Amino acid sequence: MVLQRTIKAQVKKGDKYYVAECMEVAVVTQGDTLEETLANLQEAVALHLEGEDLAELGLMKDPIILVTIELEPAGAKA
Repeated sequence: MVLQRTIKAQVKKGDKYYVAECMEVAVVTQGDTLEETLANLQEAVALHLEGEDLAELGLMKDPIILVTIELEPAGAKA
């Protein structure tokens, strides 16, 4: 089995909050700002992985979070 070095997450702007969702692990979080959302994501992933056998989750030791952020173009109308 090949272990992954990254945990992929996607951040989208919702109606009121930014929402971050991981693809490989069951973590979803939100924040008022992009910065808050990313900090919440790091904390939520760390808490989720705490005490887990990372190899059983298909992850290498000390994985990194790779974030994709969806943004609307400047001036785009909803």
